[in-house]
Amino acid sequence: MALGTVTDFHELRFDAGRCCLDLLATSHPQEHLDGVAPLCAWIRGCGLVPPGTPLNHADPSWPPAFRELRRNVGQLVHGWLAHTAAAPHDLALARVNDAARVAPPVPRAVRGADGALVRELDRPPGCAALLAAVALDTVELLTDPVARAGLRQCAGDNCPIVYVDTSRGRRRRWCSSEVCGNRERVARHRRRAALARA
Repeated sequence: MALGTVTDFHELRFDAGRCCLDLLATSHPQEHLDGVAPLCAWIRGCGLVPPGTPLNHADPSWPPAFRELRRNVGQLVHGWLAHTAAAPHDLALARVNDAARVAPPVPRAVRGADGALVRELDRPPGCAALLAAVALDTVELLTDPVARAGLRQCAGDNCPIVYVDTSRGRRRRWCSSEVCGNRERVARHRRRAALARA
C-alpha cells in the first residue's frame, strides 16, 4: 500500500470483537495504517466516530501515534495469551494507561433530517481523544475477566489476529470463517484429494 492511499476499505478487518483488537489487525497481512486516509477509514470503520464525521483535520502525526498504541496493545494482549502479562510489559501498560487518561470523543444526540435522533460528536475529535477511546477499550478488555477469558489467537496458518470468542461453547477457531476458515477448508480438501490420488 502506498503511503497515504486507501487501497480499499474492504481490506480493513473489523471482526475481532473489540476496537482494540481490530487495531491489532491493521498490521496483517501488511501495514494498513501507513497514511492519514487509511487511518481515517479505519477510525470510521471501527465506529470510533459516527458515520459522516469529518476528519479533515487529521494530519501525518496521527498514523505513527496509532501504530505506537497498536504496538503497546499488542504487547499486552499477546502477553496475556502467552501468560507472560507481568513485568516485561509494564512499559506498554503504562503507555496504554496514559493514553486512556485523555477524555475520549464526547457523543451527543441530535435530530437528523428525518427528525430521528442520531449520534454526533460534540466537536471534531483530536488524535489523543481517539487514541483514548482505543486505550479505554483495551483497559476494559484486559480487566474484564469474562471478556479476557474469551481472547483467542486465530488457528489459521500464519495468522496473528486475536479476537474475542463469544461463540456458543467458545469453539470458534478462526478470526473469520470466511477468511482463515475458508483457507483451512480448502487446504483440507486439497490434502484429501491428494491422498485419494495417491
